[in-house]
Amino acid sequence: MLRITKISGPLVTAQIVESSDKPKILETVYVGRNKLLGEIVSIIADEVNIQVYEETSGLTVAEEVILKNELLSVELGPGLLGNIFDGIQRPLAEIDKVSPVFIQPGIHLANLDQEKKWLFHCEKSIGDLVKVGDRIGYVQETEFLKNWTLVPNGIEGEIVEIKSGECTVKDIICIVKTDLGNKNIALSHKWPVKIAKPIIQKLTPNKLFKTGQRVIDCLFPILLGGPVTTPGPFGAGKTFTQQQLAKWSNAEIVVYVGCGERGNEMTEMVKLFPQLTDPKSGRPLMERTVLIANTSNMPIAAREASVYTGMTIAEYFRDMGYNVVLMADSTSRWAESMREISARLGEMPADEGYPAYLSSRISAFYERAGIVKTLSGETGSVTAIGTVSPAGGDFSEPVTQASLKSTQVFLALDEKLAAKRHYPSINWQTSYSLYEDQYAQLIQEVPNGKEFIQNRNLAKQILNSEDSLLETVKLVGVDGLDNADRLIIEIAKCLREDFLQQNGFDEIDTYCSFEKMMKMIEVIIGIYSKMLTIINSSITNDDTVGVFFDSKVKYLLSQIKYKKELSEIDDIYSEILKKLPKIN
Repeated sequence: MLRITKISGPLVTAQIVESSDKPKILETVYVGRNKLLGEIVSIIADEVNIQVYEETSGLTVAEEVILKNELLSVELGPGLLGNIFDGIQRPLAEIDKVSPVFIQPGIHLANLDQEKKWLFHCEKSIGDLVKVGDRIGYVQETEFLKNWTLVPNGIEGEIVEIKSGECTVKDIICIVKTDLGNKNIALSHKWPVKIAKPIIQKLTPNKLFKTGQRVIDCLFPILLGGPVTTPGPFGAGKTFTQQQLAKWSNAEIVVYVGCGERGNEMTEMVKLFPQLTDPKSGRPLMERTVLIANTSNMPIAAREASVYTGMTIAEYFRDMGYNVVLMADSTSRWAESMREISARLGEMPADEGYPAYLSSRISAFYERAGIVKTLSGETGSVTAIGTVSPAGGDFSEPVTQASLKSTQVFLALDEKLAAKRHYPSINWQTSYSLYEDQYAQLIQEVPNGKEFIQNRNLAKQILNSEDSLLETVKLVGVDGLDNADRLIIEIAKCLREDFLQQNGFDEIDTYCSFEKMMKMIEVIIGIYSKMLTIINSSITNDDTVGVFFDSKVKYLLSQIKYKKELSEIDDIYSEILKKLPKIN
């Protein structure tokens, strides 16, 4: 038996009073008379430190702590999609019926609906030999997504019983004869959140993660299974960018973790997603989404668990062969929860008070992302995209730096761009992607891919040249530049305002297909090339660039982002070319 000796917010210290009790690190426990869920984080002699995932107000010294003899786990099975959970996978819709407005401590509900009937289709027969990861059947969870039941870890042998038909998540659907006796397989199973699900092999990313956001798809490409970090100060548009990626990416499953974010932002997500139509299926986007909400007013210890809960659910769908995107918003709040628990434990602080293991924890989290060969032989992926909220926009702070070391794509959000209503507010000077070589190889296989790579590289050169030219303009004015340099400034402005900037509230511009993006950059760079030829042809005067970019031409260029059909963009291009001077 364990009894509470000290309470410090979410950290509770208990003493072992019976020698028969053998608590283990990371074992879950019930704390106090309300049976608050907690996890053992350290054991020193006969003292046990427990982080409690619920509000500890009202808890008193000498109350009992009960060992559960299991690690913190989530239930995996049909019913995850379209649902909203808290950080330890309690269904918030069901909690609202018991405790509206605020979650009262000590509420213990089933993670998945235990009464709902699912139609199970078996794909194995009696006598078949199965091993870990093999598919034995599926539930058609949504119109377009099958929830496959896989042989759980530790089971290998011959099927002696299997059934199809309606069943609940707890019903036994298959019995396997193993060397250790018969093992039952239900429609759902549990898995510890802090242990990565096993795989056969981690593969090299080889497919594009298309986001529908031109600044990412063109300048800072992401590959399926790539770890991504998006740091930015308050108000820079981190959550907005995450929402856009969740809505429009080519991932089949979306797991969105609101870790310590404001309640109004999660409320917006909860209200927005059911109203969104999935562009692939025409069905509600929520049908392929799992939301995990651990807002800033919820117990801080559950924040640490929420990102692991999200990753474990993502791995569950990955093992079925799906491409999953995990959005963690934000990892800074996760790191803050680690810092608070570490401080209460009396651990030696490192940079800015964060624990010394901060970097290894962040690395271990992102390491669970990737494209893999699953135990069933399928190929699946988890693309992990985590935001960081550095205080004052200081990217040298520990969480940002630890994320930089662990990720392949760095999307730096700029509050100055956000202040100008330039969204996504990704700074094209400080952001980068380490997938440049793979991206170039993949795009060259696409029709007109080589031309697009050339146009893209030229666009990046123009944007880089603009910075130095603007410094010159501050000294000598625009009139001090020659026509070629003035052209660069005008084209760079066009790239910024008409290409990189997207209107997230416009029905057409909120999402840009890859084909449309290629066409847009082709038009803008095409105009630049033709203008440069005209400038170099010696038929121009000092005001040539000003004539080229009259209000009509600028207006026509600004409209290409709002055109749905590629033929409409071609028509605008032709109309602009007619206005340019002809070279004899």
